[in-house]
Amino acid sequence: MVELAALSGEFIRPYFGRADLQVDLKADQSPVTAADRGAEELMRERIRARFPGHGIVGEEFGSERQDAEFVWVLDPIDGTKSFTAAVPLFGTLIALLHRGQPALGCIHQPILGQLLVGDNVTTTLNGVPVRTRPVTRIEEATVLTSDPAVIQRNPACRGFQGIMNHAKLTRAWGDCYGYLLVATGRADVMYDPLMNLWDIAALVPIIRGAGGVITDAHGGIAYPASSTVAAGTPELHRHIMAALAS
Repeated sequence: MVELAALSGEFIRPYFGRADLQVDLKADQSPVTAADRGAEELMRERIRARFPGHGIVGEEFGSERQDAEFVWVLDPIDGTKSFTAAVPLFGTLIALLHRGQPALGCIHQPILGQLLVGDNVTTTLNGVPVRTRPVTRIEEATVLTSDPAVIQRNPACRGFQGIMNHAKLTRAWGDCYGYLLVATGRADVMYDPLMNLWDIAALVPIIRGAGGVITDAHGGIAYPASSTVAAGTPELHRHIMAALAS
């Protein structure tokens, strides 16, 4: 996993901040660049060479052997909108599933040189163990989400708007970088109402390994799910669940 992070990071880094970076729109109107596609291709090639029996699921090039015992889940650039704006709130997500559940995950931020790796028990940032911070009250919490406009448009998210209004600090330091901030104790809550499986898989071992709680928006299993709530403490997580349920 560390090799894949380094390999993809070396490929992505020269594209960051380029004025001539071409941005295409996929069928779902989400942006994609040569950096996304090329980084995923490189990781797929390395996985096939090292573990030919493993499966691969990637955002850009689909699935192969998805029913294998071990399956890699790749999101070469999570936060492409930030990446194309030369904002370093993006990262490469790499997960390894064992029998369908996330066993290892990493967030790699190649511009800031940050590699966060979790295994459901321990999480490290550049090799140093990290933990969520012990905040239990919303009024003391830093609360993050990727896109506040999505929350404002979605009636099912109305309860989270109240959480944002009462938090000590609310910011859109989102996509995978928000989860990095929660896992390292720099923020306390991260909420995304719309997720794909390649967005979520790597986050589960990271948040759990750092001592946090991660579920879907109804308190159910975090992977696979179409939404994600991550919190540094069980108490904060319960507050978020109650607000969303209301």
